[in-house]
This record gives sequence, structure tokens and C-alpha cells, in this order.
Amino acid sequence: MQILPGGTATFLLLFGLLLGAFAVRSALRLNRVLRLVRRGEHAEGRCADRRTVDRGPGMERSYATEYVFAFRTRDGREIEFTDHAPGPFGFEVGAPVRVSYDPADPARKATVAGPGAWGPVLMPAVFAIVLGAFAVGLLLGFAAMRGWL
Repeated sequence: MQILPGGTATFLLLFGLLLGAFAVRSALRLNRVLRLVRRGEHAEGRCADRRTVDRGPGMERSYATEYVFAFRTRDGREIEFTDHAPGPFGFEVGAPVRVSYDPADPARKATVAGPGAWGPVLMPAVFAIVLGAFAVGLLLGFAAMRGWL
């Protein structure tokens, strides 16, 4: 019994497009972080909180650690934000960090990527490269099955 019309070729196409979408999303995240590190304003900040977040039922690891960082902008506003994957060992609460942010929207566009915390750069890069490679392979398999290669 075939679940998808076209069988394996359709599966390769759909799964390749899905992985490609996740690769593009990771590449866009990487681009945004690198732009903030290169062109954003920089400020000294600190790790304000480390909390455990429930991911919900059905997840293999149902809890994740989330880091909250705080910094003060040049105009004196106190900003708190969370960042993805700060590093393999995380941060202690109160640890100093270098924050790169967009002065136009510091609450939504800030990162701790940089010296001592390359996790926000490495994780999207790895996802973009690995998922992109799998997507290209699946799409090439689809093209070969259709006789286009």
C-alpha cells in the first residue's frame, strides 16, 4: 500500500524540502547573529538567570536549560533577553558576558556570541551545513529517480 502518490520519489522530495527549509532557517539565524557581532553595539552584560523550561510531553529530553542575560544600553535602558545555546558548559548566574545588540530593537535583537561564547554561532552553522547537505542529497536522489540526472 502506497501512502504517498509517487512513492519513494515523493518522499525524497518532501523530506528534502523540509530539511532544506530548516537549513535555510538556521542559515538566516547564523546571518543575524554574525551581523550583530560585526556591526551591532557592544555592551557588558551578565547572566541574569538560568532556568529549566518544560518542553512538554513526548519529548525525549522534556526539560531544557534556558539562559537569561541582562545588559544596559547606551541610553540607560535595562534589557533582558534569552539566547540560544550559549556554549557547551553554559554560564553561572552573575557571570559577565559581552552582548552585541541592535540599538533599534535591543530586546529582540541581541546575542552573547563572541569571545568565550561561540555557541550561538556554532549551533546554527552546524545545523545549516548538516541539514543542507542532507537536503541536497535527498533532492539529488529525487532528481535521479525522476531521470533528470
